[in-house]
Amino acid sequence: MWRRLRTSPTVRTLLGRSMAGYLRLVWRSSRVVMEPANLYDLADAQLPMILTFWHGQHFLTPFLVKPYHRAKVMISRSPDADVNAIAAEALGIGTVRGSGAAGRDFRVKGGFNATLEMIRALEEGCNVAMTADVPKISRVAGLGVVTIAKHSGRPIYPVAIATSNRILARSWDRAAIHLPFGRAAVVAGDGVRVPADADAAALEAARAELQRQLDTITARAEALVGRSAPRPSGEREPEAGPAHG
Repeated sequence: MWRRLRTSPTVRTLLGRSMAGYLRLVWRSSRVVMEPANLYDLADAQLPMILTFWHGQHFLTPFLVKPYHRAKVMISRSPDADVNAIAAEALGIGTVRGSGAAGRDFRVKGGFNATLEMIRALEEGCNVAMTADVPKISRVAGLGVVTIAKHSGRPIYPVAIATSNRILARSWDRAAIHLPFGRAAVVAGDGVRVPADADAAALEAARAELQRQLDTITARAEALVGRSAPRPSGEREPEAGPAHG
């Protein structure tokens, strides 16, 4: 029965719109702090940009977009991701369907076409957003985002979002299911630029710097909501129930 329901367009639309409504409640009921405090002044001088974050920290990112911003987010083609795509569109964010992957799966999962579409969106003045880590390899930045930066000439800005009230899902990305009426922290990194003539070594250096910034800002966001620093990239954090603070 669930298998039939989850493939129903009507059910997926209902779930996606319900998710969007729930996330609005979480955001509006949270006491949000941002670092740096002038984040939007700094960001607006760099538009269009590539916003990136770890898998599992993505649910509240649509609320970082101001009404005057144009933005698209890359979301996987998997049927389960349809709900996320519907929720993003209900929150005013355009979608590009595809995802990163290792080896030949990159084309099979739509990564190549999605990469081209993200580059075109940036050329047209639209901001883009995507996760830094590829599916099933949590908290290890891939080369996808730095490749888009190289070919678009646009800066990458990593961001981390943490909430004091959350449940960690039992999933490979340790997705945070945010709960309302708590504290939220948004922390942005210094940014990464990738030169158009970057070779393999330069791309790897940019990837490593992006990972370093994501780890740093994730630890800072967690600290701002009263939680100890997360484990280093690549290590599993134990699943937990609701955390209140």
